[in-house]
Amino acid sequence: MKTFVKLTLASALVLGTAYGALAAEFTKATVKKVDAKSKKVTLIHEELKDLEMPAMTMVFRVQDDGMLEKLKEGANIEFVAERVNGKLTVTQVK
Repeated sequence: MKTFVKLTLASALVLGTAYGALAAEFTKATVKKVDAKSKKVTLIHEELKDLEMPAMTMVFRVQDDGMLEKLKEGANIEFVAERVNGKLTVTQVK
């Protein structure tokens, strides 16, 4: 019985880790505006499938100040957006 419980827990951990790695889906966008003072960026983005959101222009918070240096108006980027404390936030940029 103990072996079964350990095996079940190990399987759940592996599946959870694999899902987390696959969950970050990058979306293409164009940077419209960067507001470093308020740590926000306006993006013209394609559909955000993970958030069930159609393509549109919208303002996002930026999780890390260092991301703002990568974001220049007019630049084409790929990004990941997530809800962080109820706010749409850019969590990754490439």
